[in-house]
Amino acid sequence: MGKLQSKLKHSTYKYSRPDGIIEERTQTRACLEYSPAHVDSVSVVAALNSDLCVSGGKDKTVVAYNWKSGNVVKRFRGHEREITKIVCIPRSSRFFSASRDRTVTMWDLRGPSQPRQQFSGHAMVVTGLAVSPDSSQLCTGSRDNTLLLWDIGTGRCAERASISRNLVTHLRWVPHEPYVLQTSEDKTIRLWDSRGLQVAHVFPAKQHIQTYCEVSEDGHKCISCSSGFGGEGCEATLWDLRQTRNRICEYKGHFQTVASCVFLPRALASMPIIATSSHDCKVKIWNQDTGACLFTLSLDGSGPLTSLAVGDTVSLLCASFSRGIHLLRVEHSRGLELREVAAF
Repeated sequence: MGKLQSKLKHSTYKYSRPDGIIEERTQTRACLEYSPAHVDSVSVVAALNSDLCVSGGKDKTVVAYNWKSGNVVKRFRGHEREITKIVCIPRSSRFFSASRDRTVTMWDLRGPSQPRQQFSGHAMVVTGLAVSPDSSQLCTGSRDNTLLLWDIGTGRCAERASISRNLVTHLRWVPHEPYVLQTSEDKTIRLWDSRGLQVAHVFPAKQHIQTYCEVSEDGHKCISCSSGFGGEGCEATLWDLRQTRNRICEYKGHFQTVASCVFLPRALASMPIIATSSHDCKVKIWNQDTGACLFTLSLDGSGPLTSLAVGDTVSLLCASFSRGIHLLRVEHSRGLELREVAAF
């Protein structure tokens, strides 16, 4: 594989200055165009380590890709329908993929391309995956209103919980804790205690479907994302995961569904920052504390942006409906900026 060409790319982005004035800039920069990782829309991308990402999409293939060299490392085939979620085991070569075929598969980058283990128990598409901090348990969620807790070592389902109308959209395990955070189409965010798989807390309901959630590295805060259209909804919300569990801040500025959000490495800026990606083709960087939009990058022609992942201390990976995966880099040449440096 490898790069096809390096071509000039015109990109338009908006920069929100601290004084509230929004500037629109157009720049022409070389953007590396690598051989596409997928032949169809990409649904999800996750970072396996500081060099490799794992992605999946409508082509039913899971791809391990070296985003620094532009080479496909390995392709994994075993699902019968679109890949919906991927989660990696930290400091490991193993990862899990979920699919519309109702199954979850464990793969090993160092092993053969065949599935290492398969988890079957949901009646509908699997839409949530979360691995416990000690890598011994896997929590899965589905549009069948059900959460399942699996023993990774044996492949057996240890716990099952179901709540009416709880159509799971995403799961994230809280670091250093026995809790799993979950977003749902019923507009609520739930915190589950994995010890018995019981609901420990329900956050105040939002006005729109909650599409995604992310937890900070210290486990103190979480972000949820909302669906929406025309600027109605379309926000991300920061919540306190500690005793008060209150809403801390909202981030409003997208015009379509916000599909993904991440906490960015603390070393990137003098203040804590987060990033969001949306179906409006835009990636935004926000001041986590104030809710101010610090930078907006428009990935013209990409279609809906479906997934966002931190690659390394200065890089983001963004999956899209129409143009594969975008490699974005945070820069400080003229203040905090985000630019596209490659696509694959």
